[in-house]
Amino acid sequence: MFDAPSQNEASALARALRLNRRQLFAASTGVAAAAAAVTLPTGSAEASVKGRTGKIPKSKRGIILYTVRDAISRDPGAFVGPSGFQEVFAALAKIGYQQVEFAGYTQHANAPGGASLESVAGARQLRTWLDDNGLRAQGNHGFIPAWPLTAADEEKFKLHLEIANILGMQHVGTGADPTNSAFKADWDLAAEKWNGLGKIASRAGLKLYTHNHDAAYSFLLDQGPADAAGNPTRSSGIRRLEYFLKVTDPKYVYLEMDVFWAHVAQYKFTTYTAADGSARKDVFDPAATVLSANSRYPLFHAKDGEPDLDVANGYDIVPFGTGKIDYERFFRRVGRTDTRHPMVEQDTAPGGTAAPAQSLQHARLGLQHLAEL
Repeated sequence: MFDAPSQNEASALARALRLNRRQLFAASTGVAAAAAAVTLPTGSAEASVKGRTGKIPKSKRGIILYTVRDAISRDPGAFVGPSGFQEVFAALAKIGYQQVEFAGYTQHANAPGGASLESVAGARQLRTWLDDNGLRAQGNHGFIPAWPLTAADEEKFKLHLEIANILGMQHVGTGADPTNSAFKADWDLAAEKWNGLGKIASRAGLKLYTHNHDAAYSFLLDQGPADAAGNPTRSSGIRRLEYFLKVTDPKYVYLEMDVFWAHVAQYKFTTYTAADGSARKDVFDPAATVLSANSRYPLFHAKDGEPDLDVANGYDIVPFGTGKIDYERFFRRVGRTDTRHPMVEQDTAPGGTAAPAQSLQHARLGLQHLAEL
């Protein structure tokens, strides 16, 4: 513990640490509350890093279009407000976003361009609308074929790479994990697939990335004894995606960390059964994992969560900047914000018929908080 500072000292300390809105509110209610809200860096390695900042440059402030999927997919003739890609791009640019990550290339059939823009011609139309609004495309949760490749899947994959290049992307990827399995053999097969696809993407001038959910940071089952099916039942303690990083080629395979799901993994997966049958504790540290493979994490999903011990995940998804995930500390720890691409995401943004403007309102709120880091 430390002595409570004066009110002036508390204000200066808050400014120095660039506290979030909840912490600043606590500071305004009393000096003791301010002292309790401040979290000082712990650990010499983190404290010794100089020049790190959580600030996200304007050019790197992005959003995945999944957040506003209701606006993109609704009938422009039945709603007064942004509908379809063209109008949604204009709305996001007006809010202040400079990058977008696609979640497919479909919209309502009555929107300009028609229902599907998953073609060379459609990509050129999308690129025109992006350029008109000063937006940069920076990824897509799109098509990843099965392995080994069929001729048809290879052609479809190459079409998606061509679309990505027309749109001006540096990265192309998917919203799914490499595999849902817990077993090492399946992750080895996934690594073979992603290395192969990554080489094809690299030849097209693109970096291939995979997204994560919480299970991808659970523990790999890679130790005996085996179950009736011959699968291992215990763990060496390495997490699935950490193993994937080890067995994939850093020249060809990249990752997009969904920071919300990484924190769910931190909450859910804290112990494993070692080879000798003993229970071992290991709490996941998302930022440390990024730092262990720094150049391989170019993209992030900036999705916020409010702790809720009544749900299995330990968090409820809330608008970015209104939850308790400490993004300021996270981005300060991982550093290199000039080369990162954080995409605001909120799975629950669409408000349905009761609140049809909600997703764009939450997009505005997310950009505001991303800019304030």
